Amino acid sequence: MDLANLPSLNASLNGLATLLLCAGRALARRGQLDAHRRVMLAAFATSSLFLVLYVIHKASRSFENTPFNAQGAAKLAYLLLLFTHVTLAMAVPVLAIALIVLALRGQRARHRRLARVAWPIWIYVSVTGVVIYVLLYHLNPTGA
Repeated sequence: MDLANLPSLNASLNGLATLLLCAGRALARRGQLDAHRRVMLAAFATSSLFLVLYVIHKASRSFENTPFNAQGAAKLAYLLLLFTHVTLAMAVPVLAIALIVLALRGQRARHRRLARVAWPIWIYVSVTGVVIYVLLYHLNPTGA
């Protein structure tokens, strides 16, 4: 099985999650809660599929890292972006599951309070996932 296309598929899943998150938020603001629920569950499923495929890809490569070959300020900026992305990405599954549980239990006020914190984190992780893909696979300077 050729897993070489997984990074681009994963970036596409992150992009799709971004679109679903934005649509879900807009639906909630318009009070279309049934549609909001469906779209946000789709965002969760998309992000979950991303996570499974990401782990498969990393495991298939013995968890080696893809180096970013820039130097100086560009390398520092990339590492800062990667650090914030990875750190916040660890919180997304916990926050998303908590939001789903609160919604299923009908605890709308608690769901909304948590969503005010969780949504920006989730959207940041989804967007920066695409940015990191572009940096590593399309804009990465050749190694020395």
